[in-house]
Order: sequence, then structure tokens, then C-alpha cells
Amino acid sequence: MNFYGQFPSTRLRRLRTYPWLRDMVQETWLHPSDLILPIFIRTPDASAEIESMPGIRRWTLEELPQIIDQVLEVGIPAIALFPLTPFALKTVDGAEACNPENLICKAIRAIKKMAPDIGIITDVALDPYTSHGHDGVWNGHIVDNDQSLKLLTNQALVQAEAGADVIAPSDMMDGRVAAIRHALDSNNFQNCAILSYAAKYASSFYGPFREAVGAIKLPPNPHGKAGDKKTYQMNPANSDEALREVALDLQEGADMVMVKPGLPYLDVIARVKQTFSVPIFAYQVSGEYALIKAAAAQGWVDEQAVMKESLIALKRAGSVGIFTYAALEVARDLILVYSEVSYNNAPTKRLIPSRTSLPFNDVVDSAPSKEPAQKK
Repeated sequence: MNFYGQFPSTRLRRLRTYPWLRDMVQETWLHPSDLILPIFIRTPDASAEIESMPGIRRWTLEELPQIIDQVLEVGIPAIALFPLTPFALKTVDGAEACNPENLICKAIRAIKKMAPDIGIITDVALDPYTSHGHDGVWNGHIVDNDQSLKLLTNQALVQAEAGADVIAPSDMMDGRVAAIRHALDSNNFQNCAILSYAAKYASSFYGPFREAVGAIKLPPNPHGKAGDKKTYQMNPANSDEALREVALDLQEGADMVMVKPGLPYLDVIARVKQTFSVPIFAYQVSGEYALIKAAAAQGWVDEQAVMKESLIALKRAGSVGIFTYAALEVARDLILVYSEVSYNNAPTKRLIPSRTSLPFNDVVDSAPSKEPAQKK
């Protein structure tokens, strides 16, 4: 990067002098339409509370209108669905994942009836359905990759048949994108997109999510130690490997790719962005969310400021969309809360800029709107 100028003729602080000027030269904007809200689905006899995720709960099919109305109100364009499968339906092979009448398929159909234009992204992985908590078929020693592909493919098909718009395989089995793409195309679901969790790390930040879907315990590994997912999820120390994973998934037919977790892997998001001209999504995972909530509860950080800063960092690194459990509260803050600013010494109130004023929409004028958006 060539840098021209030197102090004192060049003073970078000049562009930070006034609120309007800081806004005008801001390079990255966060907007509700960048956000995707994960939603947990439960049966009526299961608990709604998720103790490790303050502010997040599980919803029954009958309660779904309550949360969908909130999503529509703040302009969040898409949701991601995850089930708490009753323990009695969990098996070694996770066959309930392929049941067209499972919780997720029922939820898809219900949501499409009440809000046909909302995007529905569905997770393809067996961990919410297996008795052992792994993402694939456990043969007693390892997760069997090729046996898992058959079930994952069928899971994707029943979700597409129910009305899912985007299939998002998070299982990290080799070859699953090609198998799913072939199955979708062969069954007239050519327009059903695939968002591949291409670079999903064997992270310690997933704990609260596993509580939410009831997949906490894993069988011990062959050495008798506590079970983990390190034979199929990526080593957190690797980034070159992430590029190989992304390349393979794109060759197999992925339309979009995911890096998960989010904030600890900004470098990976940036490398994928620089290497591939494809849409990249990030997941601010449950542990990231819970850490901010816990620190805020102690009064150690400003919750909204830290939450938004962490999300805009994901956007700045190269993400076009972000899965976050804070989507509703952040969207409300962005759209409904006015901030006092002064342009030309005239006090005004300004909303965070509308999508049409953002630079990544190829709009010539990238300055923020000076007027509040009109409610439709």
C-alpha cells in the first residue's frame, strides 16, 4: 500500500473532527439486513430456557409467530433454524433428521405460511438427532464419513421439500456439498442454495449452543479421553487448510461459504475474502455472545457498544452476512434508537443509514441519510 504525505501537512485526525465527516468517510456500515437470527425450536414439554445464553430461548411451533413478528418488524431478512429433538427420538444414526415431520420441517412450513418472504436457512448436521452428539454416524470408534453422507443428503432433501431456501451443511464431512448439490438438482431443487460451513473449527466457543440443542456429551475417544470433534472439525491453529476447505466446497457446488466461529477468526475471513470472489458469512457463535452478555451483566463493558463493534469487525473483515443471537437487539438499536448529531451547527436526529446509502450497494453517494427512514 502506497502512503502519501507526512506530518504536519498531513494530519489524519482532521477526518475525525466532526460527526458528519466521520460518518462520510466511514468505510464499513452495519445494517439489520446484514444479520441472520438463529432460532431454536422445541416441543411443548421441553424447557424454553437456555441458561447459558441470556436473552435467548427455545420456541414451540405455536409460539413461532411471536418471534417471527419481531424479526419482520426490525427488517432482519433471514433466520436459521435449529431443533431441540426429544431424547426419545435420538438414535445412533440420527435418523430423525430425515423425517419429513420432524421439528425443523414443521417449523419451515409454519414460517413460510406466516411470512413467505423471510429467508429460511436450515442446518444440515446430525448432532441434534444423535444419541452421542456427533455430527455424523458414530461406528463406535470414529464418525463414519461416507455413511454419514447418505443421511445428510436425505436430511437436506426433506428440508428443501418443506420449503427451506438455503441448505447449510455444518457437519464438516468430506464430500457432503457435492452429494447434497447432486441430490437437490436431481429432485428439482436447482434454486435451493447451499451455504457451506466450509471453515468450521473445533472450537471451545460452542458450549452454550450444545446446551441449546441438547448435544452436550460426546463418547470418549479411543484413548479414553473426553470426546471431541477434532477428527472432522478444523484445527484452530490452521488457516491455509481453511482455503483448501473453501476451494473444495466451491468446486462441489457451494454458493456461499461460512467461517465459524467469527471474531477469533477474522484473519481467516479476510484470507477467504482475498482469495475467493464468493459471498462469505460469519457466525458470532454462542460462546462469543455469552461472553459479552456475562461481562455486561457485571458492568465491565457496554453491552450494545461491544456487541456492535464485534459485528462490524466481522463485516469489515469481509463478511456479507452475520449469524448472531443478538440480531434482534442490535437491529433495534440500529434502526429505532436515534443518535444526536450536529450538521452545520444544526441539531438533528439521525438514524443509522439505510441500505440504499451504503457504499457496498454501488451507490455513488455513500454518506449516511440525514433523515429518518420512513416506516413502511
